[in-house]
Amino acid sequence: MVEKSKKTKKISESELKINELTQDLQRTRADFENFQKRSEADRVSARESGQAGTILKLLPVIDNIERSIAYMPDELKDNKWAQGVASLVKNLEKSLDSLGLKRIDAAPGVIFNPDLHEAIQFDEDAEGEHEVIVSEMQAGYTLNGRPIRHAMVKVSRQ
Repeated sequence: MVEKSKKTKKISESELKINELTQDLQRTRADFENFQKRSEADRVSARESGQAGTILKLLPVIDNIERSIAYMPDELKDNKWAQGVASLVKNLEKSLDSLGLKRIDAAPGVIFNPDLHEAIQFDEDAEGEHEVIVSEMQAGYTLNGRPIRHAMVKVSRQ
């Protein structure tokens, strides 16, 4: 009977040890899975950050080309060379669009959204319920749905 009690005690101790080791293994496995997920998220974040940095350096070039086109003298509007320069922006925007870059809608009449737009002028005398964009001063862009440069706009109430 004493021997049976010793066997039962050893079995209980063994079962406790197995349970303890099983829990340790489960925790280690969960920690490793979390590590893998964090590592993947960090890689994606680093890639997006590098992509955003590169695109931010290209945006002033697009702005300058757009300004040049906007102030093109009338006598050059039919010039093939000038039209080629104008198509440059469209080609560049298509390339950037394939990378997930989208222009923020800041057309006159669009409701002002502080998450996407930066008001650099505000008509204090206007009255109304809604703040709307009067004009876009500088284009804004989102990369994969997140703003990387807010659109600079003039805002009024309507």
